[in-house]
Amino acid sequence: MTKIINKSDIQDLIQALEQYEFFGPVKDGDIVKYRKVETADAIDLSFTNSEKPPKELFFPQTETMFNFIIEDKKFIDVEEPELMSSNAILFGIRPCDALAMNILDTIFSWDYKDKYYLARREHFTLIGFTCTGETMPNASCFCTSVGGDPASTKGTDMLWTDIGDAYLVETMTEKGKAVFEAGGSIFKDAADDNIKAAEQAKEKGRSSISRTLDTTGIKEALSRTFESGFWDEFARRCLGCGICTLLCPTCHCFDINDVTSRGEGVRERTWDSCQYTYYTLHASGHNPRPAKKHRQRNRIYHKFLYMDENLDVTGCVGCGRCISGCPVNIDIIEVLDGVKGVPKDVC
Repeated sequence: MTKIINKSDIQDLIQALEQYEFFGPVKDGDIVKYRKVETADAIDLSFTNSEKPPKELFFPQTETMFNFIIEDKKFIDVEEPELMSSNAILFGIRPCDALAMNILDTIFSWDYKDKYYLARREHFTLIGFTCTGETMPNASCFCTSVGGDPASTKGTDMLWTDIGDAYLVETMTEKGKAVFEAGGSIFKDAADDNIKAAEQAKEKGRSSISRTLDTTGIKEALSRTFESGFWDEFARRCLGCGICTLLCPTCHCFDINDVTSRGEGVRERTWDSCQYTYYTLHASGHNPRPAKKHRQRNRIYHKFLYMDENLDVTGCVGCGRCISGCPVNIDIIEVLDGVKGVPKDVC
């Protein structure tokens, strides 16, 4: 199902979708975040990519698992928060972040079904926006090297493509069809020249990607370089700040803590990072990854080897945030090219 919507009609669409909570990209100072919006004027679609991925709407940075009361060191009452039950729309998600949601779906429903995450995913409709080459992709993007595309529909329910004064709107799922139906006459039939303009915009987006990663042989190279001195060289530049993981749309590690005061408490889970010294510290005092090289190596192996072996997915969507956000300019493409370049006889 393909339609068009005039840019001037987005506010009318928001009003027509009153049964949904509406979330979109908004400018907060110098950065873009995904937040709840009431009007089209609050939405900013001119950004290359949001500084933080929209995954925090589904997997919050800090999340209450349950509240409790303690007497004599025993739980006597536990109250769980209500899971999401109302429908919502995430408007303006980039294709790389939508693809990341597919990966998180696999992770959070693999050996254990995470009810908090899955409840949000069930009730959200994702409206993706093609990267058309105007304001995006950015200089760090390499999505086409890891199974993505500036016009990918993976993970989205609808895909909107900028064609000037309007958007070409394609729907892929029943959730997307429900938005069409709710919008009614706001959506117009697409003409052949609309479809042609959208295809040109999509192709311009693809041709705007300047970074590439040849993934051929990466798994084999990682399998033979675990003990290589390459990781020592790589880790010398790392500060261990964890920004690469905190900005990543597929990273999903978390810690769980009980916060108590006067017999009442809350169990929270918060984002954690495999780059932190204490992340793998055992209660015995032993740490299997005591040095930065072990932690950096684990991040690369997890994304490009372990997840592929265990879940049949690559843990990277080529959004480039870890490249642009790193304070010491560590580039994951250069790292992987370096791994492949390690001679076999020195591994």
